[in-house]
Amino acid sequence: MLVRRCLFILSVFLLSACSSLPEQLTAQSEEVITDYPIFAAHKGTADVRLGGMIATVTNLADKSRVEIVNLPISKTGKPDISTDANGRFVAYIDGFVDPVTYAEGRLVTVVGKSQPTEQGKVGEFDYTFPVMNAYGMHLWRVEESVIVHDFDSYLYPCYGINCRSSRMGSSRAKVIQEVK
Repeated sequence: MLVRRCLFILSVFLLSACSSLPEQLTAQSEEVITDYPIFAAHKGTADVRLGGMIATVTNLADKSRVEIVNLPISKTGKPDISTDANGRFVAYIDGFVDPVTYAEGRLVTVVGKSQPTEQGKVGEFDYTFPVMNAYGMHLWRVEESVIVHDFDSYLYPCYGINCRSSRMGSSRAKVIQEVK
């Protein structure tokens, strides 16, 4: 009996360590739109959770306007940086948003209530922006790691007790980007 209880507690801790949606991205209702084309075509008010890359931040008198280039998000709310953008939307956030913290190019996920669209411009192009009033947001960071594959010969020159691989072969490296 004690073993079962210990295994149960251990499994709860292990499962809680798995990736999950950040608390601030929890929607206020069960029905949440997470697909950009559905959000862009939606009329009326609904809960929406979308993410992407910040294009611009404009601070107004009592709220901030954040224009976001949409990227699909995973179940954990992370924007998928390996896909192409599929549109833009605007999130209004109550209060002041620091443009240095919310800089152009940062990844963000927002959750909020959909609002009527607004007209604007992207460069000289007229654009209709889907709009939401955000009540939750999360900034993400991109971490890079490098994996190096050495194709050295198996000849190791030894000098005293130190044996080192020779660097006469070729190497190939790959940069991995991960959203965290």
